Amino acid sequence: MLSELHVKDLALVEEVWLEFGPGLTVLTGETGAGKTVLVSALKLLLGERADSTLVREGAEEALVEGSFVLDGREVLVRRRLSAEGRSKCTVDGELATVSMLAEIVGPHVDLHGQHEHQALLSSARHAGYLDRFIGDAAVRVRDRYTAAWRDMTEARNALSAAEAALADRDRKADYLRFQLHEIDAAAPRAGETEELQARLPRLRHGERLTGSAGAAWSALKDEGGVSDALSVALSALAQSDGLDPALDTLAGTLLRLDVELAEVASSLRDYTEGVEHDPAALDEIERRLQQLGDLQRKYGPTIDDVLRTRGEAATELALLDEGEGALERLQERADAAETELRSAAAELVALRDGAVVPFTSQLAAAVADLALPNASFEVARHPLDVAAWTSDGPERVEFLFASGPGESPRPLSKVASGGEVSRVMLALKSVLGAADAVSVLVFDEVDAGIGGATALAVGRRLAALARDHQVLVITHLPQVAAHASAHIVVEKAHSDGRTVTTARSVAGDDLVTEIARMLAGGASSAGIAHARELLDSAAAADATRGQ
Repeated sequence: MLSELHVKDLALVEEVWLEFGPGLTVLTGETGAGKTVLVSALKLLLGERADSTLVREGAEEALVEGSFVLDGREVLVRRRLSAEGRSKCTVDGELATVSMLAEIVGPHVDLHGQHEHQALLSSARHAGYLDRFIGDAAVRVRDRYTAAWRDMTEARNALSAAEAALADRDRKADYLRFQLHEIDAAAPRAGETEELQARLPRLRHGERLTGSAGAAWSALKDEGGVSDALSVALSALAQSDGLDPALDTLAGTLLRLDVELAEVASSLRDYTEGVEHDPAALDEIERRLQQLGDLQRKYGPTIDDVLRTRGEAATELALLDEGEGALERLQERADAAETELRSAAAELVALRDGAVVPFTSQLAAAVADLALPNASFEVARHPLDVAAWTSDGPERVEFLFASGPGESPRPLSKVASGGEVSRVMLALKSVLGAADAVSVLVFDEVDAGIGGATALAVGRRLAALARDHQVLVITHLPQVAAHASAHIVVEKAHSDGRTVTTARSVAGDDLVTEIARMLAGGASSAGIAHARELLDSAAAADATRGQ
């Protein structure tokens, strides 16, 4: 459920905070007031592509925030869009990508606008709609079918790869053995290159390094060096120990320096003794680095990549060496997966067989309520060869529609007008009811082009749908708005010489006034009376349907 929406500096919206509850919420207002901007804001939270032209003129960035309750947990989604076109997304304060928004929020929101309802025209979605109508039984069988389909697909791919590899087995096996021999002969270790490179400076510049370290040690420890001078200074200060705290502090500092100086001198001596003067060792390391470099150029770029190549070669060689035995095992795996797949497919098809008649009957009844009394539906199902089965099932499912008697049912995309498709989608959502897993349904003016009795039917249907879902509707029709459990009015206002979009919740007399405006364009006494009558009639109809 969407519980709150905050929009700032988006198009004409300067800043709007909206709170939403369950049930049916409508957004109304004059054409051009900015209602669709709020839908655009919601689309941004669903991961839709951002357009920098949406940033309000004069603002540096637009901000959209939404608070959702998803699977019982509150999730805060935020998206910023700069005027330069940069977009930044966060989920619960953590950085996220646009695709993550689509994955996290998208499955919980269905948005149906004047164009989005075209998704219904895609026959690829029809099998899913039918299975959702059937309910939990189809969900369980379809999950089983999908798992078996994936197993069979993976097994067949592995079998094809093995067959291709074995077709040129001798040549490929020789090459893999050559790779293994070459890498094993060098016996590289992870991190070896870095270890050898760390030793090179001392081997290459040993005399210079030991000379520098020895000279430094002599300057510190030879007779008359820094160490002797520091001892003289400490002895001098010891003569006045305890007489002046300031001088005692300085003596303490010199004492610490004496200790540190002794440690540095000791380290210099150890360093001088530890530097290698071994031309043979230098030659060996440079030879070894050359050997490792050759491997890295062929199988790298890193030693880790070389070792990974070695492991892959060994695995593939083992498969080649197994030969026919490996093929037999892969074939057995593919056969077992296909057996399970056929079993699940048969069960899924049987469930669909039993669901087609009630599904089309309920869908026809639903659209009849939406002023399409003579419409009829069929579900065309075309069995596929096993090789063509998909994750949707062993058949292609497509909904067919006829708007009146004497017409042959044809695909929705070929016969249904835009208004008809809108009503079919609304009817479909109603038929799916609680089985529809999407919790938030947004309808952006899908009631365009209808009125009268059809508008009343759409309003009743939306109110019924809102019993199982949170429904948000942008509408110009008072017959639809009258059924809302919450009503938001979107208006244009003027601030500092600029036009901005504002939004406010209305109830009571303000609600009656808005319904009257929608009915007659004003708030005359006749319009007010008509508005009250419409609201009372909608409330009574919704109460009756809810019983």
